[in-house]
Amino acid sequence: MSPDLDGPTVPAGTTVPETRLDPAASRAMAEYLFDRGWSDGLPVLPATLEVVEDFLLHTDRDPDEVLAGLPQLDRHATVRDIALHAAMAGCRPEYLPVVLTAWEALSHERAARGGGWQSTSGPAPLVIVNGPIRHRLGVNSTGGVFGPGFRANMTIPRALGLTVRNGFGVVPQQLEQATQGVPGRWFHCVGEDEESSPWAPHSAETGVPAGQDAVSVVLTRTSEFIDNRSFRSAGELLRDIADTLQRMGPWIFRSSSAVLVLNPAHARALDDEGLSKQDVRQWLVEQAGHTEADLAAAGKGLSDRPFGPFAPDHFHPAVTDATPASLPIVVAGSPNAAISMVVRVFSTWSGQSFPVH
Repeated sequence: MSPDLDGPTVPAGTTVPETRLDPAASRAMAEYLFDRGWSDGLPVLPATLEVVEDFLLHTDRDPDEVLAGLPQLDRHATVRDIALHAAMAGCRPEYLPVVLTAWEALSHERAARGGGWQSTSGPAPLVIVNGPIRHRLGVNSTGGVFGPGFRANMTIPRALGLTVRNGFGVVPQQLEQATQGVPGRWFHCVGEDEESSPWAPHSAETGVPAGQDAVSVVLTRTSEFIDNRSFRSAGELLRDIADTLQRMGPWIFRSSSAVLVLNPAHARALDDEGLSKQDVRQWLVEQAGHTEADLAAAGKGLSDRPFGPFAPDHFHPAVTDATPASLPIVVAGSPNAAISMVVRVFSTWSGQSFPVH
């Protein structure tokens, strides 16, 4: 059951006089919520009826609309439930449309509708935000984009996690069976730095015109640095990216998908040599991978799979195909150092962005 507390509240955005603060009461409330198992391990905020109603003023959706669920468990979350958990996560009320759109996006993901939240991989939802709403809400898209320090980036995905925990009952070491889990599982949210990108926004390739507010959500497994500050050509940089994409450690399917989050300096270097996003994808799909013999030497050969056998020199691409669904490319981060990121996708991604409304 989702928590639902009643009591007085202070409107969001109000500056509370110091004389009204009660640290002891705040700590007692935090312990109260911890004791009931409603926390993800960090303190959560009380979601009073008044607070939830304040959140609901920021959407035209019916509060009783079911927007998320795990049908196999017969567990569902309404717009009101999601608003409640957004409040608990520390979101501001105006973040709610992004949180709701993130759940709309997740409802189109086979893994999220199935066993993804309970998987041994413990996948993390990566929320990608496009459009002017990034600036209105303060969604970070530049320096430290994967790190802490920005309320919207931290609390929007946390709201998803609290809904999974409290709304669906997927609790670690119970219904959730992550072997080790993913660091920062419920804290992956980035804005795309559209202003620094030489290409069209990610959302424009995946269903929402440039200039419109959009959200996409990809379930991911791991994130890996590409730190290359000394490359002299696009070819050298692409070979470094390919080497990261084809690393055997996360290889569990015949091929998979990944999100390539490029630092603006890397993106501009590729564009300066006339490469489009699609050119980058095509090169990586053709070059990143391993032979059957390479995989077999690491105990990951594919010949004994139903789609085998394969000759020892058969080349297996690391990425499924050269499409935005298999290899989305997002530009984000600071240009102060040429560091980019490969984010590996759990299962598959629908390849869709959704308009915020």
